[in-house]
Amino acid sequence: MTGLILDSVLTCPVCGHAKNETMPTDACQWFYECERCHTVLRPKPGDCCVFCSFGSVPCPPIQAGGDDTCCGSKT
Repeated sequence: MTGLILDSVLTCPVCGHAKNETMPTDACQWFYECERCHTVLRPKPGDCCVFCSFGSVPCPPIQAGGDDTCCGSKT
């Protein structure tokens, strides 16, 4: 997985707080707690992870051209 962008800015849809996070390359991240309002973000229906739903960059498996389920399971 070379040439992938591993940093993504996650933006909370509740309070608008944005934070740069490094995406895991070996697992999907299904939950993320906003450090400002403590809302727990979950993927939107049809997305595989919080980075695909709320990030500035899609997750590494999607960037690499994987299918739209990323980790093999649709939400």
